Amino acid sequence: MNKHLANVNGWTIAAVLIIILLFLPNVSIVLGIFSPASENWAHIKEFMLLDYIKSSLTLVFFTALFTIAIGLSLAWLIAQYNFPLRNFMKWALILPLSIPPFIGAYTYHGIINYTGVIQKTLRNQFDITPNPVYFDIMTLPGAIFIYTLFLYPYVYMITRIFLSHQSASLIESARTLGKGPMTIFFKVVIPISRVSIIGGASLVVLEVLNDYGVVKYFGIQTFSTAIFQTWFGLGDLESSIKLAASLMGIVIFILIIERLLRGGKQYSYSTTKVRPLPLVQLKGRKAVFATLYTVVIFSVAFLIPILQLIDWVILTMGDVPMQDVLLYTKNSVIVAGLGAFLIIVFSLVVGNFSRVVNHKFAKVLPKLTVLGYSIPGAVIAVAVITTFIALDKFFAPVYQFLGVDSELVLSVSLFMLISAYIIRFFAIGYNSIESGFDKIGTDFRDASRMLGARSLRTFFKVDVPMMKSAIISGFILVFVDILKEIPLTLILRPFNYDTLATKAFQYASDEKIMEASQASLLIVGVSTIAIFVFHKLLREEPE
Repeated sequence: MNKHLANVNGWTIAAVLIIILLFLPNVSIVLGIFSPASENWAHIKEFMLLDYIKSSLTLVFFTALFTIAIGLSLAWLIAQYNFPLRNFMKWALILPLSIPPFIGAYTYHGIINYTGVIQKTLRNQFDITPNPVYFDIMTLPGAIFIYTLFLYPYVYMITRIFLSHQSASLIESARTLGKGPMTIFFKVVIPISRVSIIGGASLVVLEVLNDYGVVKYFGIQTFSTAIFQTWFGLGDLESSIKLAASLMGIVIFILIIERLLRGGKQYSYSTTKVRPLPLVQLKGRKAVFATLYTVVIFSVAFLIPILQLIDWVILTMGDVPMQDVLLYTKNSVIVAGLGAFLIIVFSLVVGNFSRVVNHKFAKVLPKLTVLGYSIPGAVIAVAVITTFIALDKFFAPVYQFLGVDSELVLSVSLFMLISAYIIRFFAIGYNSIESGFDKIGTDFRDASRMLGARSLRTFFKVDVPMMKSAIISGFILVFVDILKEIPLTLILRPFNYDTLATKAFQYASDEKIMEASQASLLIVGVSTIAIFVFHKLLREEPE
């Protein structure tokens, strides 16, 4: 016991405080379940709740199904076969992640609606006036189409990395037994990739449940839109909390299903000689088909939306004042940069605590912090604002003593928005930092300590320099996710504080689709550069 108490130092205190702060806001959601029900909640529960559940689960199920089909097939093509443009497509197929689904939604609506390029071309060039019903994308199937296009890279990335580093022995053994490509794919590849597939699909599911932009723009009733409508439309925070608790229950249920689907099967290497899959050279029609398939997916999911956004930017050049665009850009960089910086700092503290403190508590507790990523942004927003309103009430006497007129200080500040970002995206930064700590081990740290260096000096002089790639990678990933975040920013931003994402969403919601293109293209451009840098870091990092 004394040995454990000896480990209670600055790292332990700081790490435990961070973990508590990450969990504290969500307690308000749990407590909200037991609060008295209002008339609004009774009406929602009787007439609307079932529809929210049906539409949310329909979106989740079909998006997961289609992203698995596209992501897995692309991962297998890239990992196993060599064909024209393969080296380019290997990383280019990740780029649709740089386009937030809500930007993809309004871009595709602009492309295929009555005044869009497709219907205009049919009318003007071919004298064909199609039935507009066939081009209506603002439906539940349309939302599934949008989510599939811009979220399949989650499945593709995780599964491709797994297959590329998997032992070739299983595949070669199947070929030796005379099995064909289709049999190998269904009998070998899918079973051994099951954990990777489900891992990628679970990220897709969480992104769909978190999204507000697409379903709001398309007019689809889900939990995210219901929370916004109940809170801002009816002014009923208590009913919003109950909706948030219901959504959290669905998320927990889905995560349990994910664990059950993963099952207890583990696939390990039968020998220590692990080789990547040898590429099979495709020729003739097979090579043409493989190239065409990847080009079509890349074009539909990235190239076509980008070309349309560029066209709109050219058409509306000067319509949106440049000083406004620069202001939105500055706001975005500030909140994304500050949020990403604090997440990486907190991740380093918690990660180092887990590494140096030899206690089960120190190993298990940090793992719970990743749960924040599984909670939709609308739920976190409700939890955070409830917590900050309570804090303002608690500090009200202090505000009066300091001569502050308002009773709401923290709950209308940028600090509240940054806090929500930290809770929502902490898992992304922590996973990167944790993998970095796993790679460097503790040998160099132990050597530094034996030479008399203090723990803090060792951390900054030894650990941090060796963790440079993990720190940069984690910062990039968090920065991009915050840059694209809509629900948290819309709910929690200070008055009149717009970012690129919120302004693009507002323009699109007001049917000013072309004016939204400048902010949208800036988001996509920054995200694309970040994804490319991240890809280069992964390639250059030693095994």
